[in-house]
Amino acid sequence: MAWDPAIYSAFAQPRLRPALDLMARVEPADCRRVVDLGCGTGNVTRILKERWPDADVVGIDSSPEMLVTARDHGGPVRYLQGDAGTWAENGGEVDILFSNAALHWLGDHQILFPRLMERVAPGGVLAVQMPHNHYAASHTIMAEAAAAGPWSEVLSPLAARFPVGEPSFYYDMLARHSSQIDIWETEYLHVLEGDNPVVTWTKGTALRPLMDAVEGAWALGFLAEYAKRIQAAYPPRSDGKTLFPFRRLFMVARKA
Repeated sequence: MAWDPAIYSAFAQPRLRPALDLMARVEPADCRRVVDLGCGTGNVTRILKERWPDADVVGIDSSPEMLVTARDHGGPVRYLQGDAGTWAENGGEVDILFSNAALHWLGDHQILFPRLMERVAPGGVLAVQMPHNHYAASHTIMAEAAAAGPWSEVLSPLAARFPVGEPSFYYDMLARHSSQIDIWETEYLHVLEGDNPVVTWTKGTALRPLMDAVEGAWALGFLAEYAKRIQAAYPPRSDGKTLFPFRRLFMVARKA
């Protein structure tokens, strides 16, 4: 799956806010190594360096396109290309393992999260934020549009993916490895500008695997079907702006 940093960054500020909210719940501490897993364009990685200036801060992402953008912004941060799942198996210990809006792309969380905790040093912190919005209209309509045309056989399996579990699922997994767990959900009400902006938002994230799976008339037809349905589900308000509720799951676990 190819990532487009420009599309993803179209809503940079609303996407950054959950990362800052997560970071605010990580208690300040002296640490030697911080890893931003799924760092994308590096916006959060650079803030992590500002928060822990004496630490070795490393951003890891599987997308070469995202890493080019991250490196272009400079700063005293190292960026490495790598898969989050592979890193969970082979990475060294870190004091803060931070992941903002990345781990929902991976499956088998019952295996992944214990492996991530293994990478955290004793007394260190695993801090994760993932979208938990897969039952909202922005995503259910994706499945409807995927089933509404000749592209159905290809796209319907991709649109039916619900990768993030309930908070209790993650609590039960992390509790056995942690001395303290903070886990919560927040629903943000994003105020978006532009024409049918929810489509632009999802084109940078959840819609990406579907758009990459088809081409030509199918790609255009599917996108048009999705856009038509989304326009009805998220109509502009009287001032022309669009309200987009978005729920996210947060967890901060301190390793015993």
